[in-house]
Amino acid sequence: MLALLLLAGLVAAGTAWWRAQHWTPDAAVYPDQGVHVGEMSGEVNLRTARALGAGFAYLDASIGGDGKDRSFTRNFESAQQLGLPVGAVHHFDPCIPADPQSANFVTIVPRDTSLLPPAIAMDKLAAECPQRVSEAAVASELTTLVNQIEIHAGRPVILKPSRTFERAYGIAGRIERNLWLTSNWTEPGYGGRPWLLWTANDALVSDVSDEPVAWVAVRPSGDVNDE
Repeated sequence: MLALLLLAGLVAAGTAWWRAQHWTPDAAVYPDQGVHVGEMSGEVNLRTARALGAGFAYLDASIGGDGKDRSFTRNFESAQQLGLPVGAVHHFDPCIPADPQSANFVTIVPRDTSLLPPAIAMDKLAAECPQRVSEAAVASELTTLVNQIEIHAGRPVILKPSRTFERAYGIAGRIERNLWLTSNWTEPGYGGRPWLLWTANDALVSDVSDEPVAWVAVRPSGDVNDE
């Protein structure tokens, strides 16, 4: 009996683990969903992503002052050929001033107002910098970067802070822009105000790629093109 109970527990855990890997939000509740991919996603098939329900794609483009996502051009061209709405993501580095970061972004991402609003992902903390960077300096450089990228894009950015970054700097309360938050399988609340985009599963296993991809939902009644 004990062995049977143990086996049942293992089967249940395995089933839950499988479902978590393959879970996406209910399309009846979240009709507008998409995919977020980059170099770590491997070779992505955006046609397959669209067939699975992705109505848009966000692509990692630039990292800090000189990092470039090597998959951006390939994925961007694929999305354009498919007619899939596409946006670019810059990964903010608090150790580096805004100017080289925005210069990096604009050399990679074309100036095209038909693109989705650009997003700035914030994961790295100033505590990881080789020299001390104050909280005020992080907020100041990020604000400058937001303004610079918006000038290039011709539209407001979307802020994508991680839970840890938001806890450290409270950016959602300092910069009034649409939010993109991450919380696997449950709606996020750490922004302190309504979000527009939600990474609902940051490691979705699917036929989109051999590697996991991030699956994103738009807030019901929201629009990823909201200004």
